[in-house]
Amino acid sequence: MKGKTVINAAGREVPLEINGQPAIPFKGVGKHRPAGRKHGTLVPTCIDFPSDGNKVVGSLEEAIRRCGLKSGMTISTHHHLRDGDLVSNTVFDIAADIGLKDLVWFPSASFPCHELLIKYLEDGTINRIEGSMNGPLGRFVSEGRMKGTAVLRSHGGRVQAIQDGEVKIDIAVLAAPSADFFGNARGTGGPSACGVLGYAKADYMYADKVIIVTDNLVEFPCYPMEIEGNYVDYVVVTDKIGIPERIVSGTTQITKSPDRLLIAELTARFLEKSGILMDGAAIQAGAGGTSLAIAVFLHDILREKGWESKFGFGGSTKYMVKMLEEGQMGYILDAQVFDLEAVRSVEENTHHVPYSVYNAYNYHSKGNLTSMMDIMILGATEVDLNFNGNVVTHSDGYLLHGIGGWQNCLHARNVILPIPLFRDRIPVIVDEVTTLCGPGELIDVIITERGIAINPLRKDLIENVKGSGLPIRTTQELKDEAEKICGKPQKARFDEEIVAVVKWVDGTVIDIVRKIKA
Repeated sequence: MKGKTVINAAGREVPLEINGQPAIPFKGVGKHRPAGRKHGTLVPTCIDFPSDGNKVVGSLEEAIRRCGLKSGMTISTHHHLRDGDLVSNTVFDIAADIGLKDLVWFPSASFPCHELLIKYLEDGTINRIEGSMNGPLGRFVSEGRMKGTAVLRSHGGRVQAIQDGEVKIDIAVLAAPSADFFGNARGTGGPSACGVLGYAKADYMYADKVIIVTDNLVEFPCYPMEIEGNYVDYVVVTDKIGIPERIVSGTTQITKSPDRLLIAELTARFLEKSGILMDGAAIQAGAGGTSLAIAVFLHDILREKGWESKFGFGGSTKYMVKMLEEGQMGYILDAQVFDLEAVRSVEENTHHVPYSVYNAYNYHSKGNLTSMMDIMILGATEVDLNFNGNVVTHSDGYLLHGIGGWQNCLHARNVILPIPLFRDRIPVIVDEVTTLCGPGELIDVIITERGIAINPLRKDLIENVKGSGLPIRTTQELKDEAEKICGKPQKARFDEEIVAVVKWVDGTVIDIVRKIKA
């Protein structure tokens, strides 16, 4: 992509136009105020739908044809089937057979299983992906091989883009582990249970056409319903929507690495000694090995002190479920589950509540769950001396990860990044992040196996841990130590071509990703 660029408020060069549409440069945290009204879909009528409520059609191809899919349209899917997704690839198999071109794929996330779509990026069936890049697809884009420009958004940024009309979804194809003939659907039950469908709400509310694909057609009503049938055009019953062992894991494991366990222990100690962890605290942590270890340490502290976390926000795991069932967590509000115990809990525990990212993460809404969180545990591929964070590229410049909810979560009251000082002998703390995904003013603490750096803006935390015995250091000291061990990393080399842009939570452009120089 070429065109006019400007320097945004973060000091990054960004374009004023993306894929032929005007773009707004990042103005600073909380500086952009949206105008206008939410996107409105076409008004439907019951005249066009069966009076008996039965919307089941014979195949996904029939549903797609009935929806009127044409070249250049935008198709959305969700990622609750994760690396076991069998629906997204099939959609584009059908589109290619029809002979369509220049489609836009708008997933809530992509996984290695979607590598099969590269052939459709190469032959022009798909023009571009506006969604997270994971593994092979990210490498493909980084090498400048995609026709259009990728647009990377957080989970909440994706919702914002749909709601505000920045992205118009022509057809949403939503896989559902259970559904009835009318289109009511949920994430539990059946052979492809994924627990919850927290990423699908904006898609079914704002898409012109909505197709539900299920391998478990249940009696009406499919209850409790996460997708409401009066938004749905067609229901497709297929043999298999997902590969169960690749949808959720029954073996989500705590890290066994001594360094990562030390990071987890230091994180728990810091949260306790700084006063951040307290009775009634709201907590969110991820499903990686270090995050799981942190959850266990926090559970122990809560149990010992007789405290209860008011609620936890998921991605949920068996460790969060254990807190709920043993009385150390009041509620789990859940947009995504990561293991089989969490799936079970959604079905059995009334205080394990499906909770959409439309409600939790949307920055253009009347309040936001993330600003209510006391403790936010996040990761990063890089952090720089000014606490700026990167989660989409490594220091080699390749797009290998999605933003997920990371940017949205930065608005929590206390944002903690437990990260190793180096990975594969490459320092994680650098002079300046390769790709800016989150401003340093929103990141409060970096915790490594060799010390803890507190953002100078958080004078309260610095004061709270004085005399605590915790290894408090500066980012400069941590960076210098990493470079003594590993050497100074080489900077990635880029061409001028912009292959992707990174949006901030308010829809403005915070940074770009350029093509890797061969």
